[in-house]
Amino acid sequence: MPLKNLPAEARPREKMMARGPSALSDAELLALLLRTGIKGKGVLQMADELLQLQGKPPVAGNNAGFGGIAGLLNATADDLKRVKGIGPAKRCELIAVLELARRAMAQQLQERTVFADPNAVKHYLQLHLAARSHEVFAVLFLDVQNRLLAMEELFHGTLTQTSVYPREVVVKALHHQAAAVVLAHNHPSGTVQPSRADEALTHTLKAALALVDVRVLDHIIVAQGQALSMAENGLL
Repeated sequence: MPLKNLPAEARPREKMMARGPSALSDAELLALLLRTGIKGKGVLQMADELLQLQGKPPVAGNNAGFGGIAGLLNATADDLKRVKGIGPAKRCELIAVLELARRAMAQQLQERTVFADPNAVKHYLQLHLAARSHEVFAVLFLDVQNRLLAMEELFHGTLTQTSVYPREVVVKALHHQAAAVVLAHNHPSGTVQPSRADEALTHTLKAALALVDVRVLDHIIVAQGQALSMAENGLL
């Protein structure tokens, strides 16, 4: 149904003005960004399909969606380009909003100690890594006050494993003049339970970084809607 045919109180813009953004569903918020639908498909239906359908980013001619907000947050301009009805203007607006969300969280971590709010770190990593279809190993480099200096994705692997080289992690830590690091990677399988290989890798990196006086504060594993801190679980 076109937005103009909905009761005023049910239209996303009017609803947000009256009740605030928290009153809107994910699809309604996305519909505000998309603004218009396409022939035969209203903007709310388009937004709902993008968010709720599971699978890889859409390709021409099928209905595969991004698998929720987390998947959409990791969509690239090329991913969005394949979605019927999302032209250059809409793609630019969506990518800009998603990038602003990432930068806002990064700024928070840069301005205060990372562990003032451990959940903020998990959310930040979920925004970057949770929806990836392959394993990505990343490192948050921190200063002496545990504020974020930089995040780098250092290694990319298959669905089940990633080759991580301790020497390269040490070199990057020295490059950023980091006093500490938080290790992170995703599990595309959907479970955040660390494997024995994850635990062994953590201790290997911890020993290698200790040689240059860089502390490993945590290793966080993320998946869609989940995050596990190895430090909080006594595994570090």
